[in-house]
Amino acid sequence: MADYHKAGLLHLKDGRVLLCRKKHTTSLLILPGGTLEPGETAEECLRRECREELGEVEVSNLRYLGDYESSAAGQDDKTVKIELYAGELEGTPAAHSEIQDLVWFGPRDDAALLAPSLRNVIFPDLRRRGLLAPTSY
Repeated sequence: MADYHKAGLLHLKDGRVLLCRKKHTTSLLILPGGTLEPGETAEECLRRECREELGEVEVSNLRYLGDYESSAAGQDDKTVKIELYAGELEGTPAAHSEIQDLVWFGPRDDAALLAPSLRNVIFPDLRRRGLLAPTSY
């Protein structure tokens, strides 16, 4: 069983993925989203966390993509389970709360900047499934 249970949002725009860099704990890029609270569904978590982290945005058209387990970003001795959803954001996302900045990550960006879950598990699976371009990320 994973140490952390999180919901993550895959939001694509112009061939790039919206990612976050936190103010503390790790400088690696992570998905928008966060830890599920007791009794909360992954979709409820995503809506709450995106408002907290990205400001005046609403999440829409959520589509479940799968569950992924990996080493936690910045904590190699911990594991994270991410329930991943593709979705749209209505409004203009901006860094809030514990988020330092937002990055539109694209095919030519350095994969070493990514959290292990994205670099080693999520992006490779999405490429295999044709959800990300095969030569990107």
